[in-house]
Amino acid sequence: MNTMKRFGLVVMLAFAGFAWAADLGTSKAAGIVGEREDGYIGFVSAEPAADVAEMIQTINDQRRAEYERIAESNGLTREQVEALAGQKAIERTTAGEFVFVGGAWQKKP
Repeated sequence: MNTMKRFGLVVMLAFAGFAWAADLGTSKAAGIVGEREDGYIGFVSAEPAADVAEMIQTINDQRRAEYERIAESNGLTREQVEALAGQKAIERTTAGEFVFVGGAWQKKP
C-alpha cells in the first residue's frame, strides 16, 4: 500500500473513532447505554436502535481485544483487567449517567 493510501486510511480510522466517541457520549447522556462493572458498555433500555447496538458491539469488541492484550503483557487474566477497567470507567462516568453496579442499572449521583 502506498504512503498516500496508508495516510488516508489512518485519517479515516481516526475520524471514525471520533464519530463513535461522540455517539457513545450522546447515548450515555440520553440514558440509553451505560458503563458496566465488567469493563464493557451495556444497554440500559431493553430495545436499543440497531445503530446503537452495532456501535456498542464494536466498542465492546475493541475493549475485549485491548483487555486481552493488556492481560497478556502483564501476566494477568482478562477478567482481572476487565474488573479494573470497569471500576475506572464507572469512576469516570459523569453524574446522571447510568452505571451497572450490584446487579442493577442506576444513575450515578
